[in-house]
Amino acid sequence: MQLFGNDIEGGLELYKKLNPKYVPAFEKFSPENKAALALYFLPHTSKKDVLGVTRPRMVKWYCPFANQKDFPSGHRYCINVYTGCSHNCRYCYAQGYEPDEAKCKDSYKKKLQKDLSEIEDFNIPAAPLHLSNSTDPLQPLELKQRLTHYTLEQIARYRKYFTTVTILTKNPTILTEPTYLEALSSIMKLPKNHSCNEMFNSTSLPPLRIEVSVAFQDESNASFYDTGAPSINSRLSAIETLRKNGIPVVLRIDPLLPRNPLPYGKSLEDFQLPDAQSLNALESLVNFAKEQQLLHIVYSVAKVVMPRYKPMLESMGRLKQVYEHIANGEKLVFRGGSWRLPDKLAQVHITMPFVQICNSYGMNVYYCKQNLLKTP
Repeated sequence: MQLFGNDIEGGLELYKKLNPKYVPAFEKFSPENKAALALYFLPHTSKKDVLGVTRPRMVKWYCPFANQKDFPSGHRYCINVYTGCSHNCRYCYAQGYEPDEAKCKDSYKKKLQKDLSEIEDFNIPAAPLHLSNSTDPLQPLELKQRLTHYTLEQIARYRKYFTTVTILTKNPTILTEPTYLEALSSIMKLPKNHSCNEMFNSTSLPPLRIEVSVAFQDESNASFYDTGAPSINSRLSAIETLRKNGIPVVLRIDPLLPRNPLPYGKSLEDFQLPDAQSLNALESLVNFAKEQQLLHIVYSVAKVVMPRYKPMLESMGRLKQVYEHIANGEKLVFRGGSWRLPDKLAQVHITMPFVQICNSYGMNVYYCKQNLLKTP
């Protein structure tokens, strides 16, 4: 079956074969838009009776494995510019599926252009775009390859087809270079014919946001967990520069870790781990977010990930022991290749005191999934 951008009938035929778990994300659209989404996301020549959202090359469905009833992310895109990440953060969930070595993707620019051209040809309704959920788009590889800069230029060129553009990074310093600031400024300006102009104008929501991960206030604690990431001071300084240039920023104090005192008379030192996130340290970061007038704060609780390509780090094995100690006989939750504290225990021992600090400063704070779903 050969299909083209205006082939509504062919697109609706594809839509009939859509995996039911994605239907909630499609059903709110008109027949024309359903057809357009099907033409872009679904394989045209597959002989399968049930189709998943797997066809795009670089501009992909945000989470191709998520059941929309359980995780109603809707129609939104994600671009992972690189594969792997040289920051090598010990707790990173992407270790469960990303290769250990950071590298470029084959024919990245050509494939990105192909996807963007098809989004235009099929006239896909505008949707949020995230860079990126698995690898840092501004890791050291970017200094040489500049593929993220190229991507930002192309996003600005095809701006009509994206609503909020979100960039997640631990290396915001690169964004303070003049050429990157110029690209960000272009993305901030929606074209006159953008379908969401009224929505952005009426809500005062920014059409661009930079989410910067700063989980620690002390450099020694940061170097223990964020083994290859830029210094804390460089990240905070870059945030200040971005704000001076009118760029909206979100602070991700993410992940949250257990802190002293642990229950049942133990301390983190008993497990040979630093007390990396005291309440005073967390309050210092929240105060910084308030002073810089950041949009909000995002958090999640650290997962103990089983890496895909190497043994679990000894430090993460010790963190798992801390979780088992806190659980006090209750089983840890194993999901998605990682161990987690049961939700109620995580709330009592890790998240509630932090959220209370955020509230005391008048800072909106969202769990990472909540933050995603609130990005229009």
